[in-house]
Amino acid sequence: MPPVPLLLTPGPLTTSDTVKEAMLRDWGSRDPDFIAMNSGILERLCGIVNAGLTHVAVPIQGSGTFAVEAMIGTLLPRSGAKLLVLVNGAYGHRMVKMAHILGRPVEMMEWPEDAPVSPQKVDARLGQDASITHVAVVQCETTSGILNPIEEIADVVRKQRRALFIDAMSAFGALPLDLEKTPFLALAASSNKCLEGVPGLGFVIAQREMLKASKGNAHSLALDLHDQWQGFQANGQWRFTPPTHVVAALAQALDEFDAEGGVAGRGKRYRDNLRVLVSGMRAMGFQPLLPEAVQAPIIVTFRMPSDPAFDFQAFYRGMAGRGFLIYPGKLTVADSFRMGCIGRLTAADMQAAIEAVKSTLAELGVASGAP
Repeated sequence: MPPVPLLLTPGPLTTSDTVKEAMLRDWGSRDPDFIAMNSGILERLCGIVNAGLTHVAVPIQGSGTFAVEAMIGTLLPRSGAKLLVLVNGAYGHRMVKMAHILGRPVEMMEWPEDAPVSPQKVDARLGQDASITHVAVVQCETTSGILNPIEEIADVVRKQRRALFIDAMSAFGALPLDLEKTPFLALAASSNKCLEGVPGLGFVIAQREMLKASKGNAHSLALDLHDQWQGFQANGQWRFTPPTHVVAALAQALDEFDAEGGVAGRGKRYRDNLRVLVSGMRAMGFQPLLPEAVQAPIIVTFRMPSDPAFDFQAFYRGMAGRGFLIYPGKLTVADSFRMGCIGRLTAADMQAAIEAVKSTLAELGVASGAP
């Protein structure tokens, strides 16, 4: 059996052996030990963003997109509400599409994929339109890897007396987010990003009082956060079959997250990974799309080389053959590809990836990675 490749992607990610081993045991979904493990996870998730006093974590079976749709569909009222989505990438556009499908009034403000959201322009827009009741934004937009100024955006939304939804999918657990500094109605994230669990579980951390008020608002039975939360309140159990192995893996992943020093420790390792990756790629001529000031230590977009010998599919296969899986680009502003910094990877792994890039370029006869 060939060696398992390291995933330089935005998720699913490379996980530790111990997280994988946590899935080797079967769990009864109604068993008290499983119920206690699940309850502990939900409490710990709230603690990561200092939200345990006012908010609750509600898990949803499925990917992070399921959680985002559950958040909007449950907590955005069917009438008397209007959502403003701040868009600078594919995941912002996805929230707009969700709102349209749900039949909720929605509009968007859009920036280029290589530009952060402007809090000043958001402030002006909210001042112009009193019908906007909720604002949604992606903290780290993995289309490009850009970091949006989430604290400043939250401050504007608070001052304008609106409610904030955050898609924290690629940021939760590695980038700072504290309810006291960044007030939010709800955020959505998942098990398989910076928490370094495995795919299959999304979750929403929602303000308890607003969740209570959302009864009957959801568009879906399966994605009804209020109903899901009430089930946990009643008996600690999931309404429908839970991803038991995924939950067990997340419990182990959270133990490892705490042992690494939480957000500060994990964020530092990812920043070290970013430094090694960007410096090594620059040395070969590759150009990152984003300036350093707005580059999150999550995933880096590189412009395609102009060397006629460079072919992305051949480059991908060469990297895969050397034990690294990378990611195609998703931009409209530039031809590009992406390389991730997250998951159970170290600076030594990133240096090995740089060596794999060098040897792949040599094999392809590419003289430079310059665009």
